[in-house]
Amino acid sequence: MDVGSGRLLAKPSTAANSPLPIRRQLSAAAALFFCSGASALIYQVLWLRTLGWVFGVTIYAASTVWASFMGGLAIGSFVAGRVADRVRRPLQWFGFAELLVGATALGTPVMFRLLQRAWVLAYPSMPHSLATLTFARFVMACVVLIVPTTLMGATLPLVIKSSAWRAGRFGEHVGVLYGSNTAGAIVGTLGAGLYLIPGIGIQRTFLIAATLNLAVGLTAIVLGRERDGSTREERPPLAPPRTPFALAPRDAAFTVVLAVFTVSGFVSLGLEVVWFRVLTLFLRPTVYGYAVMLATMLGGIALGSYAITPILDRRVRWIPVLALLELAIGVVAVVSFRPLTEIDALSDRLTPVLSHVVSGWLGYQVAGSLLAILPTALLMGIAFPIGLRVWAVRGSGLTPIGRRAGQFYALNVAGAILGSLAAGFVLLPALGSRRSLTLLAALSFASGLALLAAAEWRRVTRVIVGVLATAVFAVAALGAPEPFDLFVAQRYPHERIVWKEEGIESTVVVHEAPNHDLMLTVNGNHQAGTDASTAYVHRRIGHLPMALHPDPRTVLVIGLGGGATAGAVSVWGPSVDVVELAGSVVRSAQFFGSINYGVLGRPNVRLRVDDGRNYLMLTPKRYDVVTADVIHPIFAGSGNLYSAEYFQSMRRVLNHGGMAVQWVAGTEAEYKIIARTFLSVFPQTTVWGGGSLLLGMTEPLQLRRSEFDRKARTAGGAQGLRDLNVETFDRLLAAFDAGPGELRAFVGQGPLLTDDKPLVEYFLSLPRDGDVDTSSLKGDARRYVVDE
Repeated sequence: MDVGSGRLLAKPSTAANSPLPIRRQLSAAAALFFCSGASALIYQVLWLRTLGWVFGVTIYAASTVWASFMGGLAIGSFVAGRVADRVRRPLQWFGFAELLVGATALGTPVMFRLLQRAWVLAYPSMPHSLATLTFARFVMACVVLIVPTTLMGATLPLVIKSSAWRAGRFGEHVGVLYGSNTAGAIVGTLGAGLYLIPGIGIQRTFLIAATLNLAVGLTAIVLGRERDGSTREERPPLAPPRTPFALAPRDAAFTVVLAVFTVSGFVSLGLEVVWFRVLTLFLRPTVYGYAVMLATMLGGIALGSYAITPILDRRVRWIPVLALLELAIGVVAVVSFRPLTEIDALSDRLTPVLSHVVSGWLGYQVAGSLLAILPTALLMGIAFPIGLRVWAVRGSGLTPIGRRAGQFYALNVAGAILGSLAAGFVLLPALGSRRSLTLLAALSFASGLALLAAAEWRRVTRVIVGVLATAVFAVAALGAPEPFDLFVAQRYPHERIVWKEEGIESTVVVHEAPNHDLMLTVNGNHQAGTDASTAYVHRRIGHLPMALHPDPRTVLVIGLGGGATAGAVSVWGPSVDVVELAGSVVRSAQFFGSINYGVLGRPNVRLRVDDGRNYLMLTPKRYDVVTADVIHPIFAGSGNLYSAEYFQSMRRVLNHGGMAVQWVAGTEAEYKIIARTFLSVFPQTTVWGGGSLLLGMTEPLQLRRSEFDRKARTAGGAQGLRDLNVETFDRLLAAFDAGPGELRAFVGQGPLLTDDKPLVEYFLSLPRDGDVDTSSLKGDARRYVVDE
C-alpha cells in the first residue's frame, strides 16, 4: 500500500489499516480528547476560584496560579513528547494519564485546605515584600497543581501518536483532535461558568470533572488494548508520511516555524488579556462575561481548526500560507476594537435568538465577544494545526512525531505563559490597551514577515507581498480607535474623561458630566460619584457604625473606592486601616476630595493595597468596627465578599462588642440570600438606612442617649452626625428599620451564600423579577435604648 513516497514492507492487516477502522479510531480519539478538554477547563475555572480563597484575588496571586497551571502543561507536553515515540500503546498511556489527572485533581480541594492553613501559619514569619510573597505563592501553588497539570500536558503528544499515524493522514488527525479538544474546552468553560458551579457547587463540580477523566481513561485503555490486539500478529513497520509540501523548504524554514509559534503563544495570550480588560468595560465584570469571552476565543480556534482539517494533508506550500495567516492575524487584531461600535445593533439581533436557549441577558456579552475576538481567534485556529503539521512532518523520512508534537506544544504554551504575564504586568500598565494591542499585533505581523522571508516563493513575490501587507497594517494601526473613547461614547455620552489608568489590577476611569459632577468607574462598573445622593450613600456606611458603637477606637474599611466611606470613618478620630485591591483606585481618590474628607492625607488612616478577604484571614489585629465600601455582589470576584465564610472572617477580627456593617441591595432574591447569610453569622443583626445597611454585632445592640450627646459635642462627631443627617438622637432612632426577628421573618428559610455555591455572583441562577421592596421591614428602635 503506497503511503506518500514510501511503501509498507509487509502486507497490511485489514483490521488495522482499512479506512473504516482508521476513521473509527480517529472518531474515538477525538471524542476522548473532547472530554479531556472539557474536564481541563473545568479544573482551570475551579482552581482559579479556590486558590483565590487562599491567596486572594489580586493579579499577582491569580498570575502565579495561572503560571503554575500553564507551566505544568508545557512540562507535560515536552516530557510526554519524548516518551510517546517509544511506547507500544500510546492510547493506553493517554488513558492512564487521564486516570491520574482525575485522581490527583480530585484531591486538590483537600490540598487547598491544607495549603490555606500552611499559608496562615507561614505568613507572619515571611518578609512581606511583593517579590517574596509572589514567589511563595507560586511555589505553594505548584506543589498542588504541578502533578495534575503535567499529566494534562502529556495527553496531546500521546493522543496524537495514537491516532492512526500509520495511515499517513497526520494533518487531518491533528486538525480534528485539536479542534475537538478546543471544542471540549468550550463546553467545560460554559458548563462550569453557567451551570455547574451555581447548580451543584464547586466541590461536586470537581467530582463531575474527575468522573469525566475516569470515563475517558478507562475507555482509552480498553480501546488501546483492542487496537494493539488487532495488529499484534501482523504489525507493519512505520512508513514515512507523504510530505505536505509541494516544494520542500529549506531546513532553516522549519526553525522559523517553531519560533513563530512560540511567539504566537505569547501573542495569543497577550491579546486575550488585552481583549478581556477592554471588553470588561463594555460587558461589565461578571462571571458570565468572562465565560462568554473565553468561550468565543476557544470557539474561534475550534472552528478554524475544523475548517482547515480537510486540506491539511494536501501537497501545498504551507509556509507561505502560514505567512499570510500571521500577517492577517496582525491586521485583524490591530483593528479588533473598531467593530465594538456595532455592539448595540448586533445585541438587538442576537438577544431574541439566544433567549430561546439561554438567558437573553447574555446577548450583549455574546455580541461584544463575537465582534472583538472571533475573527482573530478563527485565524489562529487555522494557523495552529498547519504549524504543527509543518513542524512535525519535515518532508519525507521517518519522523519522531511524538517528540516533535510535544516540543511544538510545549514552546507554544511557554510563550503563552510569558504573554499573559507580560500583558498584565508590563504592557497594559506601561502602554495602555491600544498601544499594547498594536504591539502584540505587530509581533504577529513580524512573524508573518519572517515566514514570508523563509517561504518557497520567488524573491520578487515575497517582496511585493511584504510591502503591500506592511502598508495595509500601517493604515490599520493608525486608524485603530482608542477603546476608552468608544467606551465613554457608548456608556456615558456627553461626558469627558478627566483621568484614566490601566493598572495591573483594573482599569480605572474618572469622568466629568456636563454639570461638572465626577464619577469613578472601575472595570466599567460605577464605583463612586461627587453628586450628593451617591456621596451620601457611601458616607452613611462609614458614619452609621461610628454613631452607634459606644467607643470605636479601631476600624477596618474594606475597599477604598472614591474614599467617601473611609473618609467618613476617619473624621470621628479612630485608628483606621483601609484595604484596597487596586493601586489605580487609590490614585483616583485624589479627584474625590470634596466627598472623602481628604482621607489619604489624614494621620489616623493607614492604607494597604491587598485583597480584603486575604487580609482578614491573615491579620492578627482586632477591630471595634469592620465596614466596607459599596461592592456590587453580582460582579466577578465579589462573591468572595458575601459568603458565610467571609462574614465569619469579619466576625473573627472583631473585638468584644464589635460591629460589622454590610451594604446590601439588588433583586428580592439577591437581597434575601445575602441578608440570610449575614444573619446566620451575626444573629443580632439590625437593619438601617431604608433596608440597605445590615449592622451585625457580637452582642445585642444597646443605644444610649448620653453616648450620642457626648459624640455630638466633639468636632468629628458633630460633623459626622451632620453629614449622616441625624443631628439628634431621635433622628438616629428614626433611621432604624428592623431588628433580627423582623429581618429573619422577612428573609425566610432558604439557601445561604457559601464559597462552594456563590449564587449571587452567578446571579442568572436566581429569580430576577425586580428590585427588593423593604417597606415591610418595620421595628421599634426604642426597645434598644437603655438609658431612658
